Amino acid sequence: MQIRQLPDYLVNQIAAGEVIERPAAAVKELVENAIDAGATQIDIDLRHGGKSLIRIKDNGRGMNEADLTLAVERHATSKLPNDDLVNINHLGFRGEALPSIGSVSHLKIQSKTVNDDNAWEIKIEGGKKQTPSPATPINGTIIEVSDLFYATPARLKFLKSDRAEYGAVREMILRIAMAFPDVGLKLSHEGIAKLNLNAATRKDRIGDILGKEFKENAVSVYGERGNMTLEGFTSLPTLNRASNQHQYLFVNGRPVKDKMILGCVRAAYMDILHSGRHPLTALFLTIPAESVDVNVHPAKTEVRFREAAEVRSLLIGSLKHALHDGGMTTSSTLSTQTFSRMKGGNPAPYQPSFRPSLQANHGMAEKAQEFYMPLEPSARAEIPIENKEQAAVTDYPLGAARAQIHENYIIAQSDNGLVIVDQHAAHERLVYEKLKNQMAEGKIITQGLLVPEIVDLAENEISELLTHQDMLNQFGIEIEAFGTDSISVQSLPALIGNKVNIKQLIRDIIDEITEHGTAEKLQKTLFETLSSAACHGSIRSGRRLNADEMNALLRQMEETPNSGHCNHGRPTYITLDLVDIEKLFGRR
Repeated sequence: MQIRQLPDYLVNQIAAGEVIERPAAAVKELVENAIDAGATQIDIDLRHGGKSLIRIKDNGRGMNEADLTLAVERHATSKLPNDDLVNINHLGFRGEALPSIGSVSHLKIQSKTVNDDNAWEIKIEGGKKQTPSPATPINGTIIEVSDLFYATPARLKFLKSDRAEYGAVREMILRIAMAFPDVGLKLSHEGIAKLNLNAATRKDRIGDILGKEFKENAVSVYGERGNMTLEGFTSLPTLNRASNQHQYLFVNGRPVKDKMILGCVRAAYMDILHSGRHPLTALFLTIPAESVDVNVHPAKTEVRFREAAEVRSLLIGSLKHALHDGGMTTSSTLSTQTFSRMKGGNPAPYQPSFRPSLQANHGMAEKAQEFYMPLEPSARAEIPIENKEQAAVTDYPLGAARAQIHENYIIAQSDNGLVIVDQHAAHERLVYEKLKNQMAEGKIITQGLLVPEIVDLAENEISELLTHQDMLNQFGIEIEAFGTDSISVQSLPALIGNKVNIKQLIRDIIDEITEHGTAEKLQKTLFETLSSAACHGSIRSGRRLNADEMNALLRQMEETPNSGHCNHGRPTYITLDLVDIEKLFGRR
């Protein structure tokens, strides 16, 4: 078969299949063009999720007749003045968007520059361009895309429902809005305003988009390395979601979905959040244009870094530093939820509906002993006790211990109200951080077992363990083969000592190695193993503590990084403000 040159309209339709796969992609290209044109206000109007109409109006620089004629030609752009594909400083630069959209729809563009008296209009019908004509004067540019994909019916069949396509457009607009908080954005669907974001600071814009809960439970992120800068916000571990769709990532103002950056976020939260949960983030990386390739993917949602290791180090280090600074804090929404449940949805103060009788009180003290444990001495302490004289002072951040209930929760009184601490979760974090510090210093203190623990395992499990024997030695977990179907545990980290279920610990380690034992995830396995060891070596639920032990635990929490949440991202304590408590009883 003879080779032939494809006609321009078909070339544009092929390009449209790569660049414009759905209405959201068309809106993205057109909004980015408006931002590149210096617009400070952009209005987007959709019909049927963008399938029947996309109308975008901006107050940017606009185009004259000559520019308007060239703008709809393939590979015509004003964003590469010196043919340099290395230093790209605009969102769009390939000149494919308008001709691609025009090849599969009815396209009309009206535009006017500040210096021109007349506005101009051009139309494209399924790839056929008309001659520009005078139009009603406007400020900036108005683009209307009607009947998207009418010229390619096969692509039209693959579009989703109007609601789904609108949702994709909205999500894309939110990402652009985060990257450019100084640009006002208005989104309407079927004539109804759905989104109206005025120009704002970055912090306020992110708060408007991710909500009050994120704004109250996020920490600021900032870091510099060479000529790279990272800034933004990330949530406390106690505020998380089941997927990573609430993670917004930007490189030089360009919204991206980069696997390496997402991996850095996971790594930063590796030892403070359960593997099945994801934080909320809005991170903005500024990097020299020549150090990043934004032309990897037709939709420009993926990037490639020249110094990937440096970028990875900046991201993980900055996130960990931010989380370390906010590690003592737990989610403020937990207290709100607690009070909401106590009220049962009714804000009125409690009114007793009966008068207790002497008979009703009979045996009440004995019954209370099942739920309330007064501060009594304990036979042995598992927490080092320091500065006993100050243990009763309530002006510490976590206050002074007053009681232990259900043999797991410490009730502390602070100057501002009450603090409820989960003793097991809190001590788990304390043990884990000490193990991490010892490991970082290369001197985990070990404790040899008087009688080695023999653990029966399958042959493949023994092989896996012995393969990672050196890794386990770094934790002070020394093992040896014992016959063909078991191993012997010779020593453990002194911090967990004889308080751990050794067989369960070994099985947890095997599970972690099986899931994450590849060379790329070896570090994650190390930390997962430490986390497991800390959990087994912590104060268990049901362990009674005396006043000194409880106060010692509170003081150590105040001095320990990330103590506001356990190794799985759950809160270690919640606070109940005195003002809110008094409202419950009608005192305010």
